[in-house]
Amino acid sequence: MLQDITTPTLREARPCVLETERLTLRPPVFADVTAIARLADDYRIAENTRRLPHPYSAVDAARFVRALAENSGETAFLITHLDAPIGIVGINRPAPGRAELGYWLGVDHWGRGFGTEAARAAIDYFFEESEDDGLLAHARVSNPASRNILEKCGFQWTGVELHRFEVLGSSAPVDAFRLSRGVWASLKAWANAGRRR
Repeated sequence: MLQDITTPTLREARPCVLETERLTLRPPVFADVTAIARLADDYRIAENTRRLPHPYSAVDAARFVRALAENSGETAFLITHLDAPIGIVGINRPAPGRAELGYWLGVDHWGRGFGTEAARAAIDYFFEESEDDGLLAHARVSNPASRNILEKCGFQWTGVELHRFEVLGSSAPVDAFRLSRGVWASLKAWANAGRRR
């Protein structure tokens, strides 16, 4: 469910809050820096995300929050469960037509379906608030849990690419995925068709 959205494009949208059955997604603020740093400071997270350093400090988290406030090309949400931060999900736009979904969860929150739930909310936000025809995503080939999230959200595998990972200091193979607006719309229609009115 979207709250506080009044503009037609993702790039121009005011900060908003997304709500799912179990989660609330909201823009991270400086008051969240300590919690973000505590969650992200785990090598198991960094090795599966391209941009996270390890160790990950409060300075890194503050830099991330500041960059979000200054960068209209990226939208990120702090994922909270029962008002406690558990991870980050967002859409990065490194170039026109290249919007990409990204996410990570604190290790204690793995395996509970939170990643899929948060990803679906961010995907719905993206397609409802932008006019883009597709959304990209990537998962390290050694990370089947992330690949599973993407497949459950309707992403289709497009091949294998090499991407640089900051913590590795080198490139690693990733599975590349794409979700088209048409597939997303079909999945939403099928899901709604099964609901009782």
